[in-house]
Amino acid sequence: MSTAVKTPDIDLDDINLFEPSTLIDPWDAYHKLRDDAPVFYQEAMNSHVVTRYDLLIQVLRDTETFSSKFDNVLGAAGFQFLESATEEEQAKFMAIAQQMVLPPPTMLTLDPPEHTSYRSLVNRVFTAGNVRKMEPYITEVIEETIDTFIDEGKIDYMERFAFPVPLRIIADRLGIPDGEEERKFFNIAATHAAGALRLTQLTLEESMVRMQYGVDLQKFLIDTANKRRKDPKDDMITILATARLEEEDRPLTDPEIISILNQFLVAGHETTTSTFGWGMLLLCKNPEVQEQLTDKKLVRSFVEETLRLEAPVQGLPRVVTKDTELGGYPLKAGDVLMLRYGAANRDERQFECPNDLDIHRKNAGSQLAFGSGVHHCVGAPLARQELNLGFPALLARMKNIRIDEAHGEPMAEPSIILRGLPHLHITFDRR
Repeated sequence: MSTAVKTPDIDLDDINLFEPSTLIDPWDAYHKLRDDAPVFYQEAMNSHVVTRYDLLIQVLRDTETFSSKFDNVLGAAGFQFLESATEEEQAKFMAIAQQMVLPPPTMLTLDPPEHTSYRSLVNRVFTAGNVRKMEPYITEVIEETIDTFIDEGKIDYMERFAFPVPLRIIADRLGIPDGEEERKFFNIAATHAAGALRLTQLTLEESMVRMQYGVDLQKFLIDTANKRRKDPKDDMITILATARLEEEDRPLTDPEIISILNQFLVAGHETTTSTFGWGMLLLCKNPEVQEQLTDKKLVRSFVEETLRLEAPVQGLPRVVTKDTELGGYPLKAGDVLMLRYGAANRDERQFECPNDLDIHRKNAGSQLAFGSGVHHCVGAPLARQELNLGFPALLARMKNIRIDEAHGEPMAEPSIILRGLPHLHITFDRR
């Protein structure tokens, strides 16, 4: 499919996808790159940025040539502040860092067959059938959350709904103890854990706070896993604590359990929170759609369009394993690719009028917000279930939803990997 859309008048030499202003509003830069340089070397991150839909599909399907073993790529960013820190500050930082268990590669940063061994342990938790059984529980969480603010008429929607709903659901599913203090700690620590994937620059003090929460969260998760070995329950931590890797006939190590749980904190919480946020902003900017989402089919289409327009994971790296080419562009073994799902989801070669919200779009489901191939997000069925239930529940009890102009225009948080709204202040009328 092709749609005539004028390429933005931007000089390729001026494009830096990792500048905060571009991270906040990347669409013109994405468009220019798709048309003129779909594989583009970005010196700022020493990576080759891939923006066209067909090329992303090619990479995602060829795990032998384009490997997911990129953990060192992600771990290298964000610590430039240490160069200017005092010896005392560096020592304090390292004292915390040395307590951190280094999680080994498990699912996100492995290729088949190793990736398959770990993924098979958790696949059954998030099958469509199991997720369907959770519908009454998810609905209860959603309605209870709406009850807390429905009479107020003016809220920070991210704080009151988009953040707490997915976090409570994933905490319950993982098996986080439901005591008030445990949940309070987990909520804060999980937010810091997701923040590590944003790759935003932090001060030394901010980094030490994040790292200390990371250390404490690791200890908390392993302590919970040890309790589950003695007292198993129907949750993810029990599955991991009692599982065995068949190929090696051994139980998972504590670092492996931490690695898998950390990934679910992001996949099961941060991405769903972001999509709830962007979906509500789309409803505010397209008020006519608010009254149309009474049809379940249109709700599902709206959710897919939200995922397409505002992919919560804008991109992830891949590492080239051998000399090859992509779209005629030569690549060498060891080169790093930065796949931009957000760019591919607005490719006019794949989606007609790609920047428009169209709840009747026939191919909205082919968006790449959840990835594709062997690394397709294992939590996608749960995320979709929450979103498909959440928006109708909100619209059944709220109307005339609009941006609260007193707080200005909502703005994305500048992040290399994730795309989220830190705040979304809205006003509404109760139905």
